[in-house]
Amino acid sequence: MENRKIRIAITQGDTNSIGYEIIFKAFDDPTMLELCTPIIYGSPKIATYHRNALQMQVNFAVIDRAEDAHDGQLNILNCIDTDVKIELGIHTEEAGNAALKALDRAIDDCRQGEVDAMVTCPVDSSEAFRFSGQTRYIEDHTGEFDSALNIYVTNAMRLAVASGNVPLREVAASINEQHLTKIITTLHTAMRRDFGISNPRIALLSVNPGLELTPAEGSEEQAVLKPVVDKLKENSIQTFGPYVAENFFAAGKHTAFDAVLAMYYDQGMAAMRALSNEDGYRLTTGLPFVRTAPDHNCCMKLAGKGEADCSSLRKAIYAAIDTARNRRNYDIPLANPLKKLYKERREEGDKPRFAQAKPKSPVQ
Repeated sequence: MENRKIRIAITQGDTNSIGYEIIFKAFDDPTMLELCTPIIYGSPKIATYHRNALQMQVNFAVIDRAEDAHDGQLNILNCIDTDVKIELGIHTEEAGNAALKALDRAIDDCRQGEVDAMVTCPVDSSEAFRFSGQTRYIEDHTGEFDSALNIYVTNAMRLAVASGNVPLREVAASINEQHLTKIITTLHTAMRRDFGISNPRIALLSVNPGLELTPAEGSEEQAVLKPVVDKLKENSIQTFGPYVAENFFAAGKHTAFDAVLAMYYDQGMAAMRALSNEDGYRLTTGLPFVRTAPDHNCCMKLAGKGEADCSSLRKAIYAAIDTARNRRNYDIPLANPLKKLYKERREEGDKPRFAQAKPKSPVQ
């Protein structure tokens, strides 16, 4: 990051959705420009179309390279050479492909160190544009397949999910000791490196209901979860559980932990939505660079109406700034460890001084 202001790459997302609206609204607060230098990866023409449709007073500089970004104002890095038809509120293949062109350029600049973090505006999968999701797309294009982990953050908790996007009937089969150990280790590292928590406490939710005190013989709790918890504790990774989700959240136990690992998406997200009174964001850890995102979809029904809420995107930008700094502070000492200040003096042979017999005192 050198001594310059932190540069944040913000991808435009689906060009028919609310991406540009929430970006413009997020930086309507001038203090945002004091915290970072934003670079919107997209198209000046598309940005102008959205600005006019929303009747917003927004100024931006057009640049061709991230290194040309101007501090103190919005910068738009042109990633699209052809005209793109804008159809507000409608999923189209053209709008999806435009989003991916911007994402491709942002990934390249992140990997080359031209920017310090990436914030991605939403892109949805639809009948018009089949898409596996931006997290999977970034994994595939960085060679980090199956390494990324999304952490959902609100004022209530930090939450990760063990089984990913699989049908409920496949959840139990997808949870094994090796996979679970990898997920928890990644989550533990993220708590330390990305959030600056020196000794994080992680809670595991159970796969099956009602088996907290007496896990059934052969259940996932007995066969997989408890052995993993015990093994990780031996390696100084403070992991606890498994806890039955209903009892865990009803008793407010989540407040005693730095992160919660749910076994499947709805198990954790339903509670998070109910317990949180504000919008959150997503941090994707396990990638070679910082990536955050607002925790909502394209909200096509709001496109072009000026009603979209930018609070989740703003939090994602704050988180990108904080995480970039936290990682730098965490990595620098590890990259340059202190050298041993002195070597222990040895006597003849290989034995240290304290192992040698003391000489007898002269007779007085």
